[in-house]
Amino acid sequence: MSAETLLIVGGGLAAATAAEQLRANGFAGTIRIIAAERHRPYIRPPLSKGYLLGTEGRNAVDAQPAEWYEQNGIELILGAIATSVDPACHHVGLADGRAFDYDRLLLATGASPRHLELPGAQSVGVHYLRTLDQSDDLRAALSEGGRTVAVVGAGWIGLELAAAAQVYGNEVTVIGRGEEPLQAAIGVELGRVFRRMHEEHGVRFRMQASPQSFIERDGAVAAVVTESGEVAADLVIVGAGVVPATALAASAGLIVLDGIVVDESLRSSDTDIFAAGDVANPWNAVLARHARSEHWANAIASGTVAAKTMLDIPAVLDDVPYFYTDQYDLGMEFSGYSSLLQTARVVYRGDVGAREFMAFWLAGDRVVAGMNVNVWDVHEQIVALVRSLESVDREKLADPSVPLASLAG
Repeated sequence: MSAETLLIVGGGLAAATAAEQLRANGFAGTIRIIAAERHRPYIRPPLSKGYLLGTEGRNAVDAQPAEWYEQNGIELILGAIATSVDPACHHVGLADGRAFDYDRLLLATGASPRHLELPGAQSVGVHYLRTLDQSDDLRAALSEGGRTVAVVGAGWIGLELAAAAQVYGNEVTVIGRGEEPLQAAIGVELGRVFRRMHEEHGVRFRMQASPQSFIERDGAVAAVVTESGEVAADLVIVGAGVVPATALAASAGLIVLDGIVVDESLRSSDTDIFAAGDVANPWNAVLARHARSEHWANAIASGTVAAKTMLDIPAVLDDVPYFYTDQYDLGMEFSGYSSLLQTARVVYRGDVGAREFMAFWLAGDRVVAGMNVNVWDVHEQIVALVRSLESVDREKLADPSVPLASLAG
């Protein structure tokens, strides 16, 4: 394949990982990355954590150092918006009229924030967070403190942004639809643990509420209107989820359903087109259905598998989903299948009140997910439990004296 051209559309971690793996697996042909942003491929988690807080610099965001691309013969085409894919001719068209041919194509186009289509939602002071530039803008707006901030969305991103805003000395209110924050992700009981932590830091919550409109005064946002009244805010951050960026896939006639539908090796309905990262909706053998993941670990895992599949090296995406969060002095890692949590029973190990514990979700007697909160060096054992598919004794699972490794079968 040394004479072939492999084209990657996307500027995130999945794209950079795929390029790295293509070279690592011996591909000597042309690799081009087309990225809509003018930045080199970068990692998104720090944008709502250390980079936003100023505790991490630009080097923590870059997927690879600047010199790596030239050293590895990777052609970066930055600030270029891909607008069409022609599978028959094997080329990708750009908004500026250029077109690039490919032998095989990887779509790693990611996702876009879900924008609120409400009265006043376009007001100055209403922010979204997805890009490096947006993180820079938010840091500038929050860092002086003294602002009245409303965070719309009580999921992981919403709570990370609330923590950052509060650390900078702003007055923060979180608006969420559920009974408790993170309810859809980890349930009411554990969501309440995170709520109490935020309340201890002065964050207020307006739960079982959703924005109806935004009030604008003197050309800028002044309040969020909910069913239960107004929430004053001179800065609003919306964390209402994301939508997979499937326009290119649609232009190619690929099967699209909550992302680009791909098999477990990340090949799409076109044999020469693949997808990885947030935009991919791969077959999951454990769940026996397609399941899309939006976390950074998936970008690495899927970028790796897609690269191998593009080179006809057998590979399957079977990693246990993983993500992490940092809020105030709390660090958490989660491994498992979120879609199975709502009907699962939770078993705790450790001190929940002190926020130093592990939580395990069991479907029957099988661990389908686990999280460690301010408890470290247990991630691999938790993943082993989830992978094992074995029945687990609940009393032993809750007993800190019983090594986790002994329960994985």
